[in-house]
Amino acid sequence: MSVSLRPAALAFRFALRDLLGDPRGFGVFIACIVIGVAAIAGVNGLSRSLAEGLAREGRTILGGDLSFNLSHRGLDASERALLEQRGRIDEIVMMRAMARRDTGDSALIEIKAVDPATYPPAGTLDLAPALSAREALAVKDGVAGLLPDGALMARLDLKIGDRVTIGAQPFEIRAALRGEPDKLAGGIGFGARAIMSRAALAATGLMQQGAIIRYLARLALPAGASDTEVARVAAEAQAAFPKAGWDIRKRDAVSPQFSRNIERFTQLLTLVALTALVAGGAGVANAVQGLIDRKRAAFAILKALGAPASHVFLIALIEVVVAATLAIALGLALGALLPMAAIETLGRVTELPVVPTLDPAGLGLGALYGLLVTLVFALRPLGRAHDVSVATLLRDDVAAADARLKPRYQALWLAALVALAAAVALSASDKKLALIFVGAAGAAFLLLRGVAELTMRVARRLPHARDPRLRLAQANIHRPHSLTPALVVSIGLTQTLLIALALVEGAVHNELARADTGKIPSFYFIDVPKDETQSFASFLAEQAPGARIDHVPMLRGRIVAVKGARAETLRVGDDASWALEGDRGVTFSPTPPKGSELVAGDWWPADYAGPPLVSLEAKVAKGLGLGLGDEITVNVMGREIAARVASLRRVEWRSYAINFVMVFSPNVFAKAPYTEMFTITAAEGATPDDAITRGAAKKFPAVAAIRVKDALEAIDKIAGQLAVAARAAAGLAIVTALLALSSAVAAGQRARLHDAVILKTLGATRAWLAAAYALEFGMLGAIATLFALLAGSAAAYAMLVELMKLDFTFEPLTVALLSAGALAVTVGLGLAGTWRVLSRRPGRELREL
Repeated sequence: MSVSLRPAALAFRFALRDLLGDPRGFGVFIACIVIGVAAIAGVNGLSRSLAEGLAREGRTILGGDLSFNLSHRGLDASERALLEQRGRIDEIVMMRAMARRDTGDSALIEIKAVDPATYPPAGTLDLAPALSAREALAVKDGVAGLLPDGALMARLDLKIGDRVTIGAQPFEIRAALRGEPDKLAGGIGFGARAIMSRAALAATGLMQQGAIIRYLARLALPAGASDTEVARVAAEAQAAFPKAGWDIRKRDAVSPQFSRNIERFTQLLTLVALTALVAGGAGVANAVQGLIDRKRAAFAILKALGAPASHVFLIALIEVVVAATLAIALGLALGALLPMAAIETLGRVTELPVVPTLDPAGLGLGALYGLLVTLVFALRPLGRAHDVSVATLLRDDVAAADARLKPRYQALWLAALVALAAAVALSASDKKLALIFVGAAGAAFLLLRGVAELTMRVARRLPHARDPRLRLAQANIHRPHSLTPALVVSIGLTQTLLIALALVEGAVHNELARADTGKIPSFYFIDVPKDETQSFASFLAEQAPGARIDHVPMLRGRIVAVKGARAETLRVGDDASWALEGDRGVTFSPTPPKGSELVAGDWWPADYAGPPLVSLEAKVAKGLGLGLGDEITVNVMGREIAARVASLRRVEWRSYAINFVMVFSPNVFAKAPYTEMFTITAAEGATPDDAITRGAAKKFPAVAAIRVKDALEAIDKIAGQLAVAARAAAGLAIVTALLALSSAVAAGQRARLHDAVILKTLGATRAWLAAAYALEFGMLGAIATLFALLAGSAAAYAMLVELMKLDFTFEPLTVALLSAGALAVTVGLGLAGTWRVLSRRPGRELREL
C-alpha cells in the first residue's frame, strides 16, 4: 500500500512546494471561485435563516399553536366547545372597508378586529405612543379607539386624536400601529392595516350577510406542547368536523405558500449565482492554461528526468485543487456571514423574522459546485499537457495548445460535467426548472464556443486588410492562444443574462403600466349588498358617464375534495396547488363570463335547474386531474357542494376583468346570501378620479373600493424588489465574467509581448498598437454582443411567454445601452490589460528573447 501511494505523495509534496514558491496567476482563479461559492452558500444560508426564523417564531406569528381560518362564518358552538377543551382560543375578524374623514377623503383599509383583553396572545404590539390594546381600543365618550398603520396616517393626513368614520361608526386615532406580531399570518392586503375591537366592528354595520369576512380562531395549547401534539389536535379537529371547510395552519407551517415562494426564489437566486460561478469558469480555464505555460520548463525537466506524463498531470491537478480548496473555504466563510449581515436589513424592510443559522447543506452545496466547476474548466487544459514531448515543452512556441486531449482525460472531464449537471438537478426543488437551466447553460456555452470557432475561421479566410492595424487585429483573432474563445464566452454569457433580465423586467413593468391605458378596470368595488345592486350601478353611471360597468355575485369557497379524494391528501403540480390553499372566490352565472373562452364542454342553459354544475379554469383543472364529467367538492359557508365539471375555460387573467377559477350554475346559490363585485372601466379618453370612491364611501358605507392602479403599484413594488435581488445576483456574473476576461488578457500577454517588441523595433508606436488592439477587442465584443442580443431576447421570450404568460416586448433603448456599455467595457478592459505590453521597452525584451 505504501509503495503505491509513494508517487501520489511525492506529487503532492512537489505541487505544494511549487504552489507556495510561485503562486502567480491564481488570483483571478481564486476570486472567481470565491464569488460564486459565497453567493451560492449565502443565498441558501439566508433562506435557511428565514425558514428557521419562521419556524422559531411560528407561535407568535400565527397567534397560537393552531389557526382555524374560515370565510363568511365563525366557529359554531360544537366547534368552539371542542377547541376550548384543548386550550385557549383567541379570535380575530378581518375584512376590507373604507375609512373616510369629514373632509371627504377616503382610503381602503384592511380591518383587523381583535379582543382587546387578550390581544396579542403572543408577542408584543408596537404602538406610538406606547399603550396596551385595552387602553388604545377602549370606548371613550361613546367613540371606540382605532390603531391605523403609517400608510393610512399618511394617506388621510391623520394625527393622534383625529377621527375617521368606518361604516356607520366614528373612531378616534389613539396610537399609530408600528408593528403587530401576527401580521404575516393575517396575509398582506391592498389596503392599510387598521386594528379595532370586535365589538366596534359589529357596531359599524359592515358585517352583513354575504360580505367577504375572514374569521381566524387561534388555539393556544398548554405550555410545552410538542409539534406532535399540535399535529394530533389538528387531525382530531379535522376528523371531528370533516365538512367545516376551515383552513388549518400549524405553528411550524404558518404559510405554506409563503414558504414555498421562499424556496422557489431561493432556487432562482441559486441558479443565477451558479451562473456567476460558471461564468467565472473561463477565468479558471485561463488561469490553468497560464499555469501550464509558466510551468512548461519545470514540467519538461521532470519528464526529462523520467517522471511519467501522468505524474506531471497529477502535480498540476493537485496545485489546481489546492488553490480551489482555499478559494472554496474563503467562499464558504463569506457565504456563512451573509445571513448575519442581512438580518437587520431584512427584519427592517420585510418585517420577517430572520434567525442567523449555519446551513450545512447550503455550505456543502456551495463547496460541491465550486469543486465541480473547477474540474470542468481545469481538466481540459491540464490534460493537453500529458502527451506533449519534452522538446515541445522546452521550445518557446504554442504547440502545446494544439495537443489532443487523451481519452482518459476526456472521460474525466465528461464525468465532472455530468456530475455538475446531476448536482444541479438533484439539489433543486423544481426539477423542471433545474433541467431547463442545465440545458440552457450547456447550449449557451456550446453556441458561444461555436461562435468563437466560426469567428476564428472567418477571420483566417478573409482577405488581408490594407490597413496594417486592422490586419494585425484580424490576425490576433485567429492566432494560437487567441483571446477569441475566452472573450466571446465571457462577454456573450454575461450580456445574454443581462439582456434577458432587462427584457423580462421591462415586460413586467409594461404589463403593470397598462393600468393607465384605460384597457383595464379603474376600480373594483366589493361587498355591495345584493339588494343595493341597482342603486349602486346607477350611482356609478352618474359619476362616470360612458364608463363600462360590470358586476357579478361573489362568495368565498374552499376546494375540499377532487373526484372523492380529500384535498389534503392530494399532490398536484405548482400550476394548481395554489387553488387548494385557503379559500377562493366563486361566482355563478347563466352565461360565460367575459375575458374567458370555452375550450371544452358546453355552458348550461340559462334556466338550468338540475344537479350542481361548475366551469373550471382549464389549467387548474389539468393540474387537479379533472376533466369533463368529474366531480369537485367545494365548501361554501360551511356547506359542502359537490358539482360536476360541465366545461373548461381559458381565462385571460391579464385583462384584470372579473373572472374566477370556479363558476357555478345559478341554481346552486339561488338562496345563498352573497354580495356583488363591481368593476368600472373608464370610457376612452376619460379617467375616473377618487371622487367616485369618496362618493361611494359616503353613500354606500359597506362597500370597499380598490383602486386598480394602487394594487398594481403594490405588485410592481414587489416585482421591483425581486428584480433588485435578481440584478444583484446577476452582478456577480458580471464581476466573474470581467475577471475571466482579465485572466484571458493576462494569459495572452506573453505572445503579445513578442509581437509588440518586434513591431516596436520596426517603428510601431504605442498609439498604433493601442489602435490595433482596440479594433480587435471591438470586433470580438461586437460579435459577442450580437449573439447576446439574439440569445437574451430568445431567453426572455421563453420566460415571458411560456412561463409567465406575458407579452414579449422588445426594449431597443435598453438593449442598445447594454450593448454599448458591453463594448466599452470590453475595449477598455482589453486595453488596460495590454497596457503593460505596450509600455515595455524593446531593448530589454530583445535581449531576453
